[in-house]
Amino acid sequence: MNDVAKALGRLGELAIEVPSWAYGNSGTRFKVFGTPGTPRTVQEKLADAAKVHELTGLAPTVALHIPWDKVDDYSALKEYAAGLGVGLGTINSNTFQDDEYKFGSLTSSNEGVRRRAIEHHLDCIDIMHATGSRDLKIWLADGTNYPGQDDLRGRQDRLAESLQEIYAALGDEQRLVLEYKFFEPAFYHTDVPDWGTSYAQTLALGEKAFVCLDTGHHAPGTNIEFIVMQLLRLGKLGSFDFNSRFYADDDLIVGAADPFQLFRIMHEVIRGGGFGKESGVALMLDQCHNLEEKIPGQIRSVLNVQEMTARALLIDTAALTEAQRAGDVLAANGIFNDAFYTDVRPALAEWRESRGLPADPMAAYKASGYQKQINEDRAGGQQAGWGA
Repeated sequence: MNDVAKALGRLGELAIEVPSWAYGNSGTRFKVFGTPGTPRTVQEKLADAAKVHELTGLAPTVALHIPWDKVDDYSALKEYAAGLGVGLGTINSNTFQDDEYKFGSLTSSNEGVRRRAIEHHLDCIDIMHATGSRDLKIWLADGTNYPGQDDLRGRQDRLAESLQEIYAALGDEQRLVLEYKFFEPAFYHTDVPDWGTSYAQTLALGEKAFVCLDTGHHAPGTNIEFIVMQLLRLGKLGSFDFNSRFYADDDLIVGAADPFQLFRIMHEVIRGGGFGKESGVALMLDQCHNLEEKIPGQIRSVLNVQEMTARALLIDTAALTEAQRAGDVLAANGIFNDAFYTDVRPALAEWRESRGLPADPMAAYKASGYQKQINEDRAGGQQAGWGA
């Protein structure tokens, strides 16, 4: 119990950014599903995100997606969020839903298309100035479907040139984080398919450019914690997009498919100095709730990260180092397993209560009547969702 208490002592450093789009309608490539109580405005998204933070104490900031969350006055939106008890976080760009980006955006061979994509990112930086956001996150759907369709090297060159112009516009305290994804929607090649490409591009940009790692954006069998370790070692891990997958970019609740993987990732985050407010590494969610209710889905997600972080903090690092140096394979593996299989849930419930939070946030949300209220209050109007 002393070890558990010591581990819980560091949990106050844990902050997980939630995405505004998680509260809107989402679905599959075939259908976007509507649900009662879905927000119609970014203000209603922020209200739902604030409820998650109120019950968990884990989600103090909300990531925005432009133009999905476009408003006329971002300073006013920042004040509105503060009134709800949350801040505005990462600004996510969008160059994947307009017809002219069919053959690429920042990598397009069409100078006019490329210019529009660059200007969109410059607009996002202006928004960051108004919201006080630190990070501009870029994920590109750019790529090709057929061999010979375009010049692979030329696209990398154009990407580098586009990113250089965007990077040059960043403020002193702002950062660019470049996400990668090994396939989809492009199937022959993706312009930023892996951490190495993202690392190479951000390294060329400078010290304010980092890699964003989405846990669902890897081929099956990829050792994601190795990538986490390497990027931390190189000083280039800027942020996470946490989700869970069985096959590809499933965007399921983090920890749902493989909680042991999440545990291993959090161990490397802690081991590599990526944990805590001063680390510079942002922990974020990026997932969709198509079958489950959205707010409880986000609550469950941040609680899963908290639980696996607590377990990772329980690893006896001194004993682990000794076993590793002695070449004692089974002892080292056993130390890992002992921490992972420790049930920290009762201790976490006590930890929450000691901070004025409900012991069981899921049950507290169900009992709050918030879902019934928003189902009634948000009847009618245009629900937010992908592309809305």
